[in-house]
Amino acid sequence: MAETTAVAAEMANLGVLEQEQQVTPWDVNAGADGKIDYEKLIKKFGCQSITPELIERVERLTGMPAHPLLRRGVFFAHRDLKELLDAYEKDPNCFYLYTGRGPSSESLHMGHLIPFTFTKYLQDAFKVPLVIQLTDDEKSIWKGISIEESRRLAFENAKDIIAIGFNPKSTFIFNDFDYVGGNFYKNMVAIGKCVTFNQARGIFGFTNEDCIAKIAFPPVQAAPSFPDCFPHMFGEGKKLRCLIPCAIDQDPYFRMTRDVAPRIGGHKPFLIESRFFPSLKGDSGKMSASDPNSAIYVTDTPKQIKSKVNKHAFSGGRDTVEEHREKGGDLNVDVSWKYLNFFLDDDEELKKIGEEYGSGRMLTGEIKKKLIDVVTAMVTRHQEIRAKITQADLDIFFSTAKRNHADLFGSVNPCNAQPAAVPADAAAASEVVPKGEK
Repeated sequence: MAETTAVAAEMANLGVLEQEQQVTPWDVNAGADGKIDYEKLIKKFGCQSITPELIERVERLTGMPAHPLLRRGVFFAHRDLKELLDAYEKDPNCFYLYTGRGPSSESLHMGHLIPFTFTKYLQDAFKVPLVIQLTDDEKSIWKGISIEESRRLAFENAKDIIAIGFNPKSTFIFNDFDYVGGNFYKNMVAIGKCVTFNQARGIFGFTNEDCIAKIAFPPVQAAPSFPDCFPHMFGEGKKLRCLIPCAIDQDPYFRMTRDVAPRIGGHKPFLIESRFFPSLKGDSGKMSASDPNSAIYVTDTPKQIKSKVNKHAFSGGRDTVEEHREKGGDLNVDVSWKYLNFFLDDDEELKKIGEEYGSGRMLTGEIKKKLIDVVTAMVTRHQEIRAKITQADLDIFFSTAKRNHADLFGSVNPCNAQPAAVPADAAAASEVVPKGEK
């Protein structure tokens, strides 16, 4: 239980000894300078930095260019990714992907798209299956949302996730309230038996005032790391490995899982972890759902996007045009520049914008206009695709009908040409979930 004990101690250090920066699965508080020190997190959590050599190996094994989010260091840390690539080189059918979303709002903001966009790249590049967990139970527990409303939000959020263009033949989406049971519940109990309350309190910061539903939740998020939770996808064994793309605040869950895994007969999950997406108002950790002007939502209109960026995007520009021309914009704090690093695909164009703005030749209004154009195009496209998603599409992704192994591994994503379309053969092969269950 060394790893679980270590994470408990180190989370305590983060929360108590270094109160200027606190990162947990539920709260992200920046340091006194308003920034997150990611090198400190790597050291405290004990994960590894992603190196250029590792990125080159991903490109070589997949035959695809690395995603911009990987090339630019947005996904910057990992756990044992080298070992997973070693296994993949010997057997391309050796792992599946697992990611998730806690549905606490009607729609996603741009920051929520980051892990899903990157996960889609991983699914397409490695041609492996994917499970997506919607933790409607978690949000009901922590946010005080009714079970019925949390469950409804899960299915609304699923439409935004499907709109990203995941392969319907090899992707399974599930919400906890409807899916947990059977093998999944058996794994939850096995995991829970391996972790003491003192360890859970050290890892997650539970107090005597927390309800026991919170204390019981960590095994729910840990369980999908084991393939036998999904017998209709992977059968009954624990042979398959699991790669989890997530933000680094989720690391404590899976450090606990990695410690437990060998004791319940499974592989330790592998992680690839991202930085936080900054608020429009500055680089101080996660965006706040309570402040609509701190985020751009996938439901925003072009007018709202323009207004939010122009009025609220924190600028690294100078006080006067003359000073800006002389000193240039501060790329370290400018949110428009940071957002373009997430969303502008063209490396050469991004480099030119950085040079122009950093030298003062490009003004704040110009870089904001570029961001508005890029984000508006993305959001408009997303809205068009989401509007076409039907109940039948949801039924396909949520189906627990047995999947064809040939479709799970090595299959080309049919949605890459038409992201909103669900192939007829996938629809015919799927077990439809009754509408009453939605």
